[in-house]
Amino acid sequence: MKVARFHAPGDIRIEDAPEPVAGPGELKIRVRNCSTCGTDAKILKFGHHHIRPPRVMGHEIAGEVVDTGERVQVIAAIPCGTCPECRRGRLTVCPNQESMGYHYDGGFAEYMVIPAKVLAVNGVNAIPPGVGFAEASVAEPLACVLNGQSLARVGAGDDVVVMGAGPIGCLHVRLARARGAARVFLVDVNAQRLAMASELVRPDAAIDADPVEQVLKLTGGRGADVVITAAASGAAQEQAVRMAARQGRISFFGGLPKDDPLVTLDSNLVHYRELTIVGANGSSPAHNAEALRLVASGDVVVSDLITHRLPLPQVLDGIDLVSRGAAIKVTIEP
Repeated sequence: MKVARFHAPGDIRIEDAPEPVAGPGELKIRVRNCSTCGTDAKILKFGHHHIRPPRVMGHEIAGEVVDTGERVQVIAAIPCGTCPECRRGRLTVCPNQESMGYHYDGGFAEYMVIPAKVLAVNGVNAIPPGVGFAEASVAEPLACVLNGQSLARVGAGDDVVVMGAGPIGCLHVRLARARGAARVFLVDVNAQRLAMASELVRPDAAIDADPVEQVLKLTGGRGADVVITAAASGAAQEQAVRMAARQGRISFFGGLPKDDPLVTLDSNLVHYRELTIVGANGSSPAHNAEALRLVASGDVVVSDLITHRLPLPQVLDGIDLVSRGAAIKVTIEP
């Protein structure tokens, strides 16, 4: 079979590999779609401390169980299920968490084996009728978005700002509307990407400059109830605090580069406005199941966000499209 393997930063190769064999407690699937994301682009450029090459990449996975033909979606982040955090229900911050495409071979392959650890935490979900494999693969990033918005308590009547108009930002806009937000504003410094995203998700306003000033103007000086930084930008995090309304909630959804993780915040704004700043780290198996339900019900439409469908030999082209912001969602069809 064909696979896309990471060997070193800047070195992902399409290679021949023997079909894997499932061991006790494991599950072999025929991969039908594995979508790409910004993390894949970062791995290509910098590598990752959890990846020991060579490693088959890809973590937004949907396919068919080889033995039964059942259509399934697979989690990316694998909690251990047994540590103190997991026992308290905090699976997204499991200190022993592993990941598909990092610790285990991922979905940029024609076939793959799902580890027993994934099945042990209910990490394989049946794809509902009417949901295609490509749409099901987007359930994984949607699950991460769902976790972030749950922590930030996005709800009815909120004015929500999403900073970053990539695929995650688009999913945030769609989910915020599904959760009852009154208005959703989309911000991006890349005017071309912002225009492409806005054409699809139709925010109440698209902002490409002076976001704090523009949000305050749009809200009559009040600010936004929720601000989500769906971009790896310290500047966006600093701006988020300045544009939040009293008792507003701020989600630091996008992590910052490890060599530049510090920002400067006006602590008095947090203090006097009673702001809440929350992080967001991946998703749990339950978030994945809920994301699939949201896709199946039509509450969160994802099919039109998939702008490119490419065969496995073109996976580098797909990652390049993501890196340049020339696509919303790129899915690979091995």
